[in-house]
Amino acid sequence: MAEASQRKENALFTNSFSSISSDDIEKARDFHANTLGINVAKEQESLSITLPGGAAMFIYPKDNHEPATFTVLNFNVDDIDIAVDELKTRGVEFESYTGDIETDEKGIHRGADKGEGPNIAWFKDPAGNILSVIEEKRLKHAR
Repeated sequence: MAEASQRKENALFTNSFSSISSDDIEKARDFHANTLGINVAKEQESLSITLPGGAAMFIYPKDNHEPATFTVLNFNVDDIDIAVDELKTRGVEFESYTGDIETDEKGIHRGADKGEGPNIAWFKDPAGNILSVIEEKRLKHAR
């Protein structure tokens, strides 16, 4: 136990956060605050976001922004069907994929149902960055 305390006292890092860019900060603010319902604070030209669970994310403006081609943020949910249905009522459009990550008519990849990873559904923010909802109860069983 003393070893863990010593590591904390000598920790190199004091905190952490992730960041993504956007080509329109106002659209990003509206989407994260009003569509997704998460805490957003404007900081000069950027956004500071407090995610569920207390993690932090920073969104900064970038004129020549290019969306990530991979998932940049996952939101854990208890029931993916309920989450997808609710987000659709808020105007979120879910991605449709074929092949290894084939999605159903709701936009959900049912990996857990086939023993091939979690149940997950992907969508994009206004800047085209890929976000997802991922079924938490399935993750707990996989750990």
